[in-house]
Amino acid sequence: MQLRTITTLTCNCILATAGLAQMPTPPAEKPSAEPAAVASPRATATVSLNGKDVTISYGAPSMRGRKIFGGLVPYDKVWRTGANEATSFVTQADLKIGGTMVPAGSYTLYTLPNATRWLLILNKQTGQWGTVYNEPMDLARIAMESKTLSPPQEAMSVSFENTVGNTTELHIKWDTTNQFVPVTAQ
Repeated sequence: MQLRTITTLTCNCILATAGLAQMPTPPAEKPSAEPAAVASPRATATVSLNGKDVTISYGAPSMRGRKIFGGLVPYDKVWRTGANEATSFVTQADLKIGGTMVPAGSYTLYTLPNATRWLLILNKQTGQWGTVYNEPMDLARIAMESKTLSPPQEAMSVSFENTVGNTTELHIKWDTTNQFVPVTAQ
């Protein structure tokens, strides 16, 4: 009786395996030629002043129909100035930003948006996620100047503009906002 049960189970396994082997395999999915778009891709702004680089690396979010300042980016709260990872600010030169001296080094860049005036914040803590902000680590808070963009700019950008010799302007643009501050290599 036991031999008969084992023989029956063995035959069933062989037949089931043979039946499965005859089934067509589904076609493999073809890999997409285009990688999925990143909602807030990384971007970089670099300028050379007196032969030394200043580089800002940030996540560049888009408006996508949203109210940006006073909405997605609230007023009077520190903002990571971009998306995802913290915005890094690396300078090989000692700088004067606005009226503030900034030694060569690596920093995290934040801003404090306000309906009438923004502050640029350079923070000595680096390598953290964008929403981790430690105020006691602030190196400086620097008043920014403002212009209105027309038409609105869909994707946020950070740029160095009006560069001449050892001076430039650091611009943060998004929606209808253009915040900027003068930068001079020492």
